[in-house]
Amino acid sequence: MSEKIQAKLPYNLYFIGFMGAGKSTVAGYMKRHYSMPLMEMDETLVKREGMTIPEIFAEKGEAYFRQAETDLLKEIAEQTNMIVSCGGGVVMRPENVEIMKKSGKIVLLTASPESILKRVKGDDNRPLLKGRKTVEGISELMEARRPHYEAAADVVVRTDTQSLKGICQEIFDRLQAE
Repeated sequence: MSEKIQAKLPYNLYFIGFMGAGKSTVAGYMKRHYSMPLMEMDETLVKREGMTIPEIFAEKGEAYFRQAETDLLKEIAEQTNMIVSCGGGVVMRPENVEIMKKSGKIVLLTASPESILKRVKGDDNRPLLKGRKTVEGISELMEARRPHYEAAADVVVRTDTQSLKGICQEIFDRLQAE
């Protein structure tokens, strides 16, 4: 896939999954190789608020942050052909899942707790992992969120068993088969 392909979808692609599952990496690859616009939800919220996610959680609370995510999803839903890398907790609100389902396809990216730990161990911008940066702590949080992720997903793709190109090809193949 060295040359760019112009993808034009009549809906948005929402990437969900646990922190470190590869949402930003896969979304960035698709942006570059399929010439699709990309929205990084966490990045957008950090810019709008003028503070990091841990600062938002500390100063304004998780409820405030979750409402900001919902408001941003409503804006995104008015467009099409967007790649959207969602924050790890976005599916915890049923309203968010409903917004995504109405305006796009939801792709759940998964990885083992061991792979997640390797990917996030040096990242301190993950407030929900504070004191939990172990395979056990990650497994516990992943398990709590798993039913929400699986219920929301149109397609599930594992990110720690194949190449980035293979992941993206599987996503498009699976979406076309729906």
